[in-house]
Amino acid sequence: MKPSDADTFIGLDVSKQYLDLAVLPSEETWRTLNRPDELPALAGRLAALRPRRIVLEATGGLELPALIALAAEGLPVVAVNPRQVRNFARALGVLAKTDRLDSRVLAHFAQAVRPPLKPIPDQEALLLKELVSRRRQLVDMLVAEKNRRASALPALHKTFDEHIRYLEEELKKLDREMKQRILESSAWREKERLLLTVPGVGPVIARTLIADLPELGLLSRKEIAALVGVAPLACDSGQFRGKRRIWGGRASVRQKLYMAALVGTRCNPIIRSFYQRLLAHGKPKKLALVACMRKLLTILNAMVRYQQPWQQPLPA
Repeated sequence: MKPSDADTFIGLDVSKQYLDLAVLPSEETWRTLNRPDELPALAGRLAALRPRRIVLEATGGLELPALIALAAEGLPVVAVNPRQVRNFARALGVLAKTDRLDSRVLAHFAQAVRPPLKPIPDQEALLLKELVSRRRQLVDMLVAEKNRRASALPALHKTFDEHIRYLEEELKKLDREMKQRILESSAWREKERLLLTVPGVGPVIARTLIADLPELGLLSRKEIAALVGVAPLACDSGQFRGKRRIWGGRASVRQKLYMAALVGTRCNPIIRSFYQRLLAHGKPKKLALVACMRKLLTILNAMVRYQQPWQQPLPA
């Protein structure tokens, strides 16, 4: 059914204490407390409006309770990139920033852009995503502590060593819990099994892809490359032809994909030959490595889509 100008669009601005809402075309606005016991009443009120789209910003997890509660009621709610919304606000000439203004901008964004709906992750998927994120934090803390120890006086090494041992133990516990969570899910277990057949892809990379890239296997190769941020973007104007660059996307996935491609240039026969062929044609190493990241992502996407494990190429 084609959207019409009479359709209702709702902007929902999420803060720690409040939810600010704006409705178009009625221009109605109101505020409610951001508490779990308030969400059922809010969902009922929004359902009565029969909105075409409800848009809120992805704010690092603060939006998840409202997002899940509204989606559970069958409402067309979607979380969008805050940078997109801020750029949209600037385009409208809205430079000020308040919760009420933000909700109105979100409503106009919903009306003008009509962002596509996305699957809402369940509690188990959210927990796995948080575990993967927590692992990254622990690794960062470990690296920071080891670097501090290297430049500290010997008298302080004991306290650094104790903290490093504690962080390493927490990292092991987290890895065990992630492994158990994946084993308990038949879908995740099968996806991990497929991913681990690829030379250069280890458990950490596989679990990051499962948690942070649930779209793997569901999108085309161009769509998945753009989503991750490994698709080269044009920068042309008139007769000027600028360099193609990658930009945006999911940094956590791209970071692990970089490591997988880097290892793949040594131990994965397809990625290695592709990398060497690009270098032989004069491509810079960094550009060739990004191309390998995209090729590896395309292979992983096809493997998951068709449920086919990695197959070694036939010898020449």
